[in-house]
Amino acid sequence: MSTEADVRGILEHSPTVAVLGIHRAVEKPAFYVPEYLHDQGYRVIGVNPAFLGETLFGEPVRATLAELTEPIDLVDVFRRAEAIPAHLDDILAMRPLPKVVWFQLGITNDDAAAELERAGIIVIQDRCTLADHRRLGLGAPRRPR
Repeated sequence: MSTEADVRGILEHSPTVAVLGIHRAVEKPAFYVPEYLHDQGYRVIGVNPAFLGETLFGEPVRATLAELTEPIDLVDVFRRAEAIPAHLDDILAMRPLPKVVWFQLGITNDDAAAELERAGIIVIQDRCTLADHRRLGLGAPRRPR
């Protein structure tokens, strides 16, 4: 799944994003990428046990993907490649399954991707949602803070 049309379609039709590995440090990609998506109108739900009980982008941070009860269109992964297998059971238990799991820039795990794809989930690896969103001209003016 790497054609520009495919990526555009995913970004245009994935309004609810769970961010696995979200962070609160503004200089980290795991903060400023979800912030950008939120500012573009996406609903961003953070997942990181270190920030359980905090609120980021208007949503309480969850400890695990298993805690999500609402449908998720896209799981945006900010975890090291070797940590991804530990999250596969939670992703595959989500109901409904997310349409897309997106490994951020620099993250690839072909074995995990193959398992997710066997379940019918689209997997994108080693790409940045923010960079692709901007490059494809999908960005709207940022909301005032």
